[in-house]
Amino acid sequence: MASSRSVSPHARRCACSTAAISSVWRGATLALADAGIDPTDGLGHRCGLFLGGNKEISRLDDLIGSVTRIRRDDGTPDMRVLGEQGASIMAPLFFVEGLQPAAVFHVSQKFGIRGPNAFYAGTADSGATAIGRAMRAIRRGEADLALAGGYDDATNWWPMSKMDGVGVLSTANERGPAAFRPFDRERSGSILGEGAAILVLEERAAAQARGARIYAEIAGFGAGNECHPPPAPHPSGRGLARAIDRSLADAAINRDQVCYVAAHGCATGSGDLSETRALHTAFGEHAPAVPVSSVKPQTGHLVGGAGAVNAAVAALAVHHGVIPATAHLDDPDPGCDLDYVPDGPREAPVTAALALARGFEGQAVSLALTEAR
Repeated sequence: MASSRSVSPHARRCACSTAAISSVWRGATLALADAGIDPTDGLGHRCGLFLGGNKEISRLDDLIGSVTRIRRDDGTPDMRVLGEQGASIMAPLFFVEGLQPAAVFHVSQKFGIRGPNAFYAGTADSGATAIGRAMRAIRRGEADLALAGGYDDATNWWPMSKMDGVGVLSTANERGPAAFRPFDRERSGSILGEGAAILVLEERAAAQARGARIYAEIAGFGAGNECHPPPAPHPSGRGLARAIDRSLADAAINRDQVCYVAAHGCATGSGDLSETRALHTAFGEHAPAVPVSSVKPQTGHLVGGAGAVNAAVAALAVHHGVIPATAHLDDPDPGCDLDYVPDGPREAPVTAALALARGFEGQAVSLALTEAR
């Protein structure tokens, strides 16, 4: 029989606070402040919360120490010891901390969000999917307001070990930060980052009525799948091409109206080539005229937060009329033959933009953003 011990409510709350959850708190706080929304009295049942992130947020260091304590001399786990002493061996609320939607609970509690909510587990696609689903919830009248985005703590040893195991991290350590070079002939993979990108989505008339600053309108959402053995995408990028096509149709805009694409641009050999091919398929003869860039060299690859970062970047491009550059693109790969904005940011009117995201298991997401009408 398992023993029990008491843990104070305060200790329980502290045990559940991780770097990933803290980044969501800060991101949501900044987003609400920027939107001019005061959450002091709670945002209520007409506010939704949609988040995307990686598959677990537990601190594996705690687990390793606990498992070591229940091993027999031959290295196998002693389940009797675990059952009898588990409460004193395991970190408080380790299981609860590692539940995938933990951040949804904490953010809902902090800001009094009682409306529709969902958590999407995955990689870069998850945060973009959360934003697309939030947009649809507002369209359908399920919510008037929503916080949506993605987050990740990808710089601790556990996610780095997993990403390194599938061969997507750069090995060019001698280059320092310049090792992350999407679409470059000498690209060798990603460098991980951590953080969150949280957006406030609101029904247009309500935002205008209260004089809110509107960066852009999220007008379309599309998704597809490569249906190809992971982690490499299909060479043609067919899932991403379909996602782009569906987002443009959802937004009711033509492909020749797109002024900028915030690319996934993860700097893997197959990833950048297939993304280029997907853009050629989606835009046809218009493809060479569309500026495309990846901001991952500046932010790091946020994994679960990457798609949401791209949505924010696209919104800022629409709002400010500035297209960000792809850093460290010194020698473009001949197969990556689009305008990848290598020579610094570019001032240009952006009336419509796409934000792209791709997951390890073939998921592809595209968000279409336009000027607020």
